[in-house]
Amino acid sequence: MKNLKYTSFLITLVSILTLGFTACSSSDDNESKDMTYPEIKTEGITANPIDCQVYKRGEVIPVCFLFTDDTELGAYNIEIHHNFDHHTHSTSAVECPMEAPKQVSKPWIFNQDYTIPAGQRNFTSRVDIPIPNDIDTGDYHFMVRLTDRAGWQQLHAVAIKITE
Repeated sequence: MKNLKYTSFLITLVSILTLGFTACSSSDDNESKDMTYPEIKTEGITANPIDCQVYKRGEVIPVCFLFTDDTELGAYNIEIHHNFDHHTHSTSAVECPMEAPKQVSKPWIFNQDYTIPAGQRNFTSRVDIPIPNDIDTGDYHFMVRLTDRAGWQQLHAVAIKITE
């Protein structure tokens, strides 16, 4: 009789624990998971910068892009670096006229992370980036990396030129 009560108790305990673990485990249903890349949009707004845009040292680059995600946005990063060696990031089909390759003397390298308020599915980035007065002029890449809350990332790169 004691063994029957003990066995019954163990079966009940295992059932309760199984139900508890099942209730707390994540579903394999992909509808509840974010499986979609965020988007960097240039349509419907005055996106900036765009391919082949020219800026002067000492000016400001007014950044404006629309970010969207089906679930929730996370953060974005802006990077600007020289393209004096003519490398590519291949996110645009536009080919801009380029100067001859040259040696780096005082290149501009900008890299900054920006947060997006929690819970946002749409966000318009508006950042003013001052261009230093004493940098090398020439061809540069302007890149935006957008990450959603789940960690999916999208890249948008454009070629810009900085002059005297």
